Parts: sequence; C-alpha cells; structure tokens
Amino acid sequence: MQRRPQRVLAASAAALTAVTLAACASSDRDSGSGDGGGEEAQSGGTLVFGAAGDPAMFDPAFGSDGETFRIARQIHEGLLGNELGGTEPVPELAEDYEASEDGLEYTFNLRQGVTFHDGTDFNAEAVCFNFDRWYNFEGLAQSPSASYYYQAVFGGFASTPDTPSIYESCEATDENTAVIRLTQVTSKFPAALALPAFSIQSPTALQEYDADNLSGSEDALSYSEYALEHPTGTGPFKFGSWDRGNGEVTIVRNEDYWGDAALLDEIIFRTISDQNTRRQELQAGSIDGYDFVAPADYGSLEDEGFQVLVRDPFNILYLGFNGGNVPGTSANPALQDERVRQAIAHAIDRETIVNSLLPEGAEAATQFMPPTVDGWADDVTTYEYDPDRARQLLQEAGAEGTTLRFFYPTEVSRPYLPDPAAMFQVISQNLTDAGFTVEPTALPWNPDYLNAVQAGQADIHLLGWTGDYNDAYNFIGTFFAEASNGQASAEFGAFSNPEIFAALAQADAEPDASARTEQYQEANRLIMDYLPGVPISHSPPALVVAENVQGLEPSPLTAEVFSTVSLSD
Repeated sequence: MQRRPQRVLAASAAALTAVTLAACASSDRDSGSGDGGGEEAQSGGTLVFGAAGDPAMFDPAFGSDGETFRIARQIHEGLLGNELGGTEPVPELAEDYEASEDGLEYTFNLRQGVTFHDGTDFNAEAVCFNFDRWYNFEGLAQSPSASYYYQAVFGGFASTPDTPSIYESCEATDENTAVIRLTQVTSKFPAALALPAFSIQSPTALQEYDADNLSGSEDALSYSEYALEHPTGTGPFKFGSWDRGNGEVTIVRNEDYWGDAALLDEIIFRTISDQNTRRQELQAGSIDGYDFVAPADYGSLEDEGFQVLVRDPFNILYLGFNGGNVPGTSANPALQDERVRQAIAHAIDRETIVNSLLPEGAEAATQFMPPTVDGWADDVTTYEYDPDRARQLLQEAGAEGTTLRFFYPTEVSRPYLPDPAAMFQVISQNLTDAGFTVEPTALPWNPDYLNAVQAGQADIHLLGWTGDYNDAYNFIGTFFAEASNGQASAEFGAFSNPEIFAALAQADAEPDASARTEQYQEANRLIMDYLPGVPISHSPPALVVAENVQGLEPSPLTAEVFSTVSLSD
C-alpha cells in the first residue's frame, strides 16, 4: 500500500504455456559483464538524500512503508523487479520464467554467478529458503503489521489452515532452477514478486542473526538483530550503518555486484520530516535531494537551478467512509444510507482541488484506480460537483446537518496528499456548504492517524495508495475484497457487499487476461454504485535534486533505483 506508512504482465500467466521474459530486456542494471562495471563506476562520492521519515528496519519481508522500501530496494533484489522509470515487472534475479498451462506452476531460471553480500551463493535453494520462510512465519510474524504484503498476496501460513495460502511449495530442481507451485490462480502472481517484500535474502544471514525473532506487540513490534543491523541482499549497495539518534542511514557500494556497479561510493538517507526544512537544507547545500516536493515549490526550485523530477501519476487519493460495523467502533449510522454517501460525493469540488492543491498533471478521479491500469472502466457512475444535489439528497434521507467526524493527518506529506491540512480545509468547506456539520480531528500520521483510521474512529478520513505494481487487484482488491467475517478492510468501515466481494474474487482467479479486464471493469462499476468512499484525485509527485546529480530516474511506483546516480563536478 505504501501508505503504512506502492498492469498485470502483458498476458495472464495461467493462459500461457510458456511466458518468458527475455533476459536481454530484463533490467537496466544488468551490464552483462558481471565484473562490476567499467571506469564510470569509479566516479565515487557521497549523495545525501532527505527522507520524509525514518525506516522501520531493513528486512523487507516485514516492511510496509515507503521509507523502509526506499532503502531496501538498494540493498535487496527479487526474482522480478520493475522496469526503470515504469511500472511493468521485469526479470531481476531471475533471467526468465515459464508458467504452466493451468497457471499453478512457475519455473524460474536464475542468474548465475550472483552472491549475497556475505559471500553466500545465490541459487535455487536460497530462493526456496525465502519462500518457505514466509510461509512458515509464526507468532508475531503472522500479524498484519509484520507480514502485511505476504498476507495480501499469498494469504495464510503453514500453521493457519482456516486461512489458507495460495503458496503450495518451492522446489530447487537444480542449482539454477526454482519451481514455485500455487494452490490457485491469481492475477497477483508473478507480478507481485517485484515488491521489495519478496526480495531474496541470504539464508546464512537470516539464520545467523535470528531474523524471525520478533518481540513486543502487534502495535509496537521489536525487530531482530538481522533487521536492524545485518540486512543481506544481492543489490548494488550494502548496508553500512544506522545512526538512529541523528536519523541517518548509510549504504555503501557493493564492489562485487553482478551487474553494473553503483556509481556512488555511498548514500546517506537523512530523515527530515518537515517539508519546508527539507527544501531549506537543499538550498543550503546540506543535502543533495529530497522527496515529496510541495507543488507550490516546483517553479521556484527550478528557477534556482534545481532539478524537479516529476513522476507519472500512479496513485489514488480518496475520502474513506466508516458506515460499517467494525466490532468495538462507533460507525456513523447515517453513512449506511446511500443517499448520504452520494451527498458527500456530490459535495466535493474535485476540479478545484486538482487545480489549486495538486501539481500540474494531476487529474480528478472517477474510480479507485488510475486509468493506466487494465480494468479501469469509462462508464462508471460519476458524481459531479453539485452542492444543490447534495443538499437535496440529505433532505431526502432526513439527514440535514449530519455531523461527520473528519480525521486528517499531520506531520506527513504523501505522494497523493502533499498538504493534508489544505486538503482538509477545502473538503471541509465543501461539506459544510452542502449542509453537513464537520467535526475535525488532526493526528500525527504514524502511528496515531493510521491506527485511528484502522480502528474505525473516524466517520470520514483522507487516505490514499500508490500502486505497488500494475494490477487492478492491487488497487480495488486491496480496498474492497472480503477481508474476514464477510467484511472489507477496516479503513472503509468494514462494509459488507457480497456482490462486490464475488466480483473481485472472480476477477482475481480468472486465467484469461481479456476476460479478467472486463471483470475488473464490472467490479469498478459495482464499487462506484455502492460508494464506500469517494475517489478524489491522481497526482504526479516529484523529487528534487541538485544540479550536479545525474541519472536519477523518477518512478511512478516511487521505486527509484540509486545505483545509476552520479555526481558531476
């Protein structure tokens, strides 16, 4: 999701007898030489990058936030990665793969001559060790706060028969071939293997530093020595140090990298939570770049000679409703009336929001996924800005003056929500003008705001999502598929709509790509008729770097690779 705090492959794997991604088109990192690169690799230097928050730790299997993944992507690699600057999965540690006709068996042909940072060989046994590790998580490792992405993609664990997993087994048929078997077809696999959470890590280091030994509680996890001090991948950078007192993480070049070696000697990720302070540090020369640039700063920073790198929009900002029946929460009964939900949708002036609060290139959303994802429908029910219609609907529902507890976050800037306070002010005024009474609550983003939303304390709230990979289910399935007990996720009030649940389950299990796209389109129509929240906008977030920073390619997934970056004189 990349808020806990990121297209399906061209054809459905299940419909193909031999889906093969050619190694020659696999990764922009791959030099083909395996010798660590040529003279360019000696450019050296240190890049200091301003991060918006601290990472949680460095074991990506337990990661779910953008700042953790920003660093993990430089240290770790998976069987698949993402194309540089795009959203399509491409081979990374796998050279290619083939899928069985029934879509239940995948044969991955692995790169040879690759080693982990501790000298352990990368091979098929290491791949299966990682898959079996995830499947056999126990105790706190099974909590959603620990293994969120594993559960979102694979489901349950070996010890949870009541919550089955789609993972069946992994077999190393020879040193360089890993065969992964599933229990059912899913549109999420294999595209989801590009997620940092499914990076392949050194079995030696995972065992030596007791990687699975989590302590604390679900709300306050304490991580292992491995996760905090010894993350060990195959990537172009190695872990250096984490100075938690000063909020600095240092990674250093991996001189034995299998592809093109990183051009920088090291990168320091420095936590600077305040957006204005990040800008001032860049202007003062204390850092070389930062993320989540305020839209209002684009022009002035460019005028000063800085490079503003704008990503293509691959996200959704939405207003979530709590009109469901989450146990122990106080859902607003007025929101159970579809007319009240429709009134909120008609009350929001999306065009003004896009034009005044978001950067150039943003667009108003009609559904809960961007139009570049297969399954987006051009004929969903839309709710144009119409305060008079909103007031009429409230009157018809007998709900004039309905009080809405409106929660919004502070101390954060997200790709889809660069200025939460300003966004709240506009939407709050829209709702007031339409006849609602707004009761505001502002909370720090992590953990206060996220916990409050998950606990169902808000009637309405601002939240969003940057796609993790290009797949419809990664958007609308994450939000609206049945989670448990006949309910959807808590952040949408745990609404219960069997028709939507069935449509999403059917689409996810459909082996034919064309049929699956049509089924996701129908799911989008059902969702926008039911209206469990209001999609607001898709926004192109930006990074900014100094004039002498070269080679940083902006990613729509916020999945930038820093190995291509160099510093000019």
